[in-house]
Amino acid sequence: MTPTPPPTIERHAARVLLLDPDDRLLLFRCQEPGAGRSFWITPGGGLEGGETHEQAARRELKEETGLDCTALGPCVWKRTHTFPWLKQTFRQHERFYLLRCDGHAVDPAQQTREELMVLAESRWWHANEIAQATREHFAPSGLSRWLLRLLREGAPGEPWDVGV
Repeated sequence: MTPTPPPTIERHAARVLLLDPDDRLLLFRCQEPGAGRSFWITPGGGLEGGETHEQAARRELKEETGLDCTALGPCVWKRTHTFPWLKQTFRQHERFYLLRCDGHAVDPAQQTREELMVLAESRWWHANEIAQATREHFAPSGLSRWLLRLLREGAPGEPWDVGV
């Protein structure tokens, strides 16, 4: 008899596209404990206890970077994706908010214990550097293409679905 796989966990998350004056995007290299794989992601994470996406984005930004943001830019992207993490399967519904800053050195002092375990490093990336980093994995898929479009066209009236 084949064992029944565990159920997929539905999760809502907010992420921040933090851009500096040179149009570089802040990304974290995230590594799954014990899995030997890593990928680059924007700051952000799951909604907690009745938070809105905007509230979660601001909280996560402060936790992960030390940047205290009172006003986010618009929600410019959305996606739903399914992924394995720590022997579970998640279906995550994400919203990405645009935020410009004057440049910022990441301060991990407020990162949670889990964030300290999985966020291996941070780096500011130009879209063309992302496109040329063939040995790296980025989320969402096609990140450099979506970022270039955003920089070229500006914030859309409705969020683009970057999960396709």
